[in-house]
Amino acid sequence: MRRIHVGNALSAFGLGFTVPYLYVYVAQVRELGAMTAGLVLAVFAVAALLVLPFAGRAIVRRGPLPVLLAALVTAALGALSLGMAGTAATVLPSAVALGAGQAVMQPALATMIVDCSSAETRSRAFATQFFLQNLGLGVGGLIGGHLVDTSRVSSFTLLFSLEAAVFLLLVVVMATVRTPHAPRIEGAPAVSAKGGWRQLLGNRAMVQLCVLGFVLFFACYGQFESGLSAYGVEAAGISTSALGTALAANTLMIVVAQFAVLRFVERRRRSRVIAAVGLVWAVAWAAAAYAGLGHGSRTMATAAFVSTYALFGLGEAMLSPTVAPLVADLAPTGMAGQYNSAFALVKQLALAIGPAVGGPMGASLHAPYVVTFLLFSLGISVLALRLGRRLTAVQDHPWGARSRVVARGGAAAEPVTAEA
Repeated sequence: MRRIHVGNALSAFGLGFTVPYLYVYVAQVRELGAMTAGLVLAVFAVAALLVLPFAGRAIVRRGPLPVLLAALVTAALGALSLGMAGTAATVLPSAVALGAGQAVMQPALATMIVDCSSAETRSRAFATQFFLQNLGLGVGGLIGGHLVDTSRVSSFTLLFSLEAAVFLLLVVVMATVRTPHAPRIEGAPAVSAKGGWRQLLGNRAMVQLCVLGFVLFFACYGQFESGLSAYGVEAAGISTSALGTALAANTLMIVVAQFAVLRFVERRRRSRVIAAVGLVWAVAWAAAAYAGLGHGSRTMATAAFVSTYALFGLGEAMLSPTVAPLVADLAPTGMAGQYNSAFALVKQLALAIGPAVGGPMGASLHAPYVVTFLLFSLGISVLALRLGRRLTAVQDHPWGARSRVVARGGAAAEPVTAEA
């Protein structure tokens, strides 16, 4: 498990190392223009959408480790070639390889966490994963920002080469991991991808969780660097330095609150924790409304806007030990890879659609924007409570059901998969 967490931190470090600078690199440093840079970012997202439906089947059939190693090598080749690419014809395929490789890493690593944890330890394992991912993203972005120089192409070549080296180092680290082999489900998953998807779509609780997940990522993560930042600048008059402070407040809240809220979260019903997150985010959008639509001073507006990002971070810290373990506990035995990939696909869709919808609204339709997403946040609470009615006692409240199941080894997880 320690090596898996190192893998999560290093993969996030690699992502934070270069992704924030992709647009500047393609548009300005390589002088390929804003349109090509936009295509690179679009291709980066589309590659993830295309590869994730197949990643789940591969994880079920081959196991998460071989899939992870293949994804790391693909991402390393993409990063290295991107650092040397000088034309649109070479930049776009490189972005496809990097985007596809990074997309597959997350469900593969999540499945390895499932294989190495029990129902009782899973929440803490995923909370640690989320903490390390945010730490890796922050440190990677900080170091990358100090290495790059827009006047020197060589600085970006070095940046992408170092990212490739990080991924190859991770190949060496993860190749030493020996995880338990999850038993296969009798029949379909190893034989037919359609059978695996049909089985997943037949799980009403998982379908409801995917709908809830889409709303979660659409209303929060999909707005961070698009609609919400545009709203802050246009409606609230937030400076770029204040926007950076808000993003830092989000990360700081996650780092500080993650383990503080863990004990509170893991002893309560997961559905009610998610419902509480919806309420916290509704308050965050109310603070954003005050920042942009209120008549307070510039200082008060800035404080309210920074508070919005901090409240989002609190909600994220509550979700990390809740949603990912629930996806794992809904999966029948041997199907965790398929379920993790399906949920990652939903997340990617929300992250693709969120900025496209929120960006124009946040920039021009200020009041409708905050009201719309405040209602989305309240909708999260409603959807979470409805989901709770479809979950078994073990799925919704593992700690509360501990006294009613065998707690030795991984046996406590068996009623979860049997009842899923």
